[in-house]
Amino acid sequence: MAGSLFIIPFDKFRAAHYSLFIIHFLRLLFTLVSMSLLLSCSMQKRIASMTFVATQFDWQGHRGCRGLMPENTIVGFIEALNYPVTTLELDVVISKDGEVIVSHEPWMSHAICTTADGSDIPESEEQRHNIYSLTLTEIRGYDCGSKGNPKFPQQQKVAATKPTLAEVVNAVKLHCKETKRPLPAFNIELKSHPSAYGIFMPHPPEFVSKVLAELKFLQLETHTILQSFDVNVLREIRNQNKDIRISYLSEQRENFDNALSTLGFTPQIYSPNYRLVSKAIVSAAHDQGIKVIPWTVNESRLFRRLIRLNVDGIITDYPDLIEPIPGK
Repeated sequence: MAGSLFIIPFDKFRAAHYSLFIIHFLRLLFTLVSMSLLLSCSMQKRIASMTFVATQFDWQGHRGCRGLMPENTIVGFIEALNYPVTTLELDVVISKDGEVIVSHEPWMSHAICTTADGSDIPESEEQRHNIYSLTLTEIRGYDCGSKGNPKFPQQQKVAATKPTLAEVVNAVKLHCKETKRPLPAFNIELKSHPSAYGIFMPHPPEFVSKVLAELKFLQLETHTILQSFDVNVLREIRNQNKDIRISYLSEQRENFDNALSTLGFTPQIYSPNYRLVSKAIVSAAHDQGIKVIPWTVNESRLFRRLIRLNVDGIITDYPDLIEPIPGK
């Protein structure tokens, strides 16, 4: 019995010690699991943040992909979607019968278009082929793709007519549905100049009204940026629709604050010629919540220089040159 007096307390001591060990082990395990979960959540947040940032840099295909395919044509816009563009940039004018036509010039350019019988258009006569005085049926008679573009030797020569905005949007939507590609945004320039009101395009109130009506019909308002060099047009857009995004195009070397003062309101985007972009301009724009997306940038080295200046996007004729941007 004497021995048993020692055995029983020892067993109790061992059991208590073992219980304490289990408790400490469980506490340690709980701590490690908690830390792992916290690190995992933190990492997921960082990854989500990186993904969000990556979607923010706006690669825009200029007139589709002018360096590769005829500009402002359906074939060109579809080709641009083979590259990582997030926005399709294009231009619009108005036809005689009120259609919104995708075209950079409000006339048939001698450089890229031929007449219905295949004849070249002399440069001195191109403005006689005024889209604002032509019906949609007449516009379809011109070929603005087969001739190519001497400034872009890589551009494929493909027969193509100037499409309507609706035709472009519907073709892009169908292509994206078939290829399961995200729908790009549309950056639409209204080609306008005060000296040409009523001659090559409607006055701003009518022009803007027609474009906005078409966007509403196409259910594209939230997916669109409207841009112009003409401040009268930009003011009219703002007047008719305060929700749509506006980009202020600029090709003048001017003080950024003075430029905004001339416009009279704060646009969502400032879009200068890339040669005018400086760190100071980008910082001044960002201080006011304005994105900077320069045009038209066609060399990789220039991409890199502008990205170092912290621009928010790039408009290019060559979307095939787009490369991943670390941290963007």
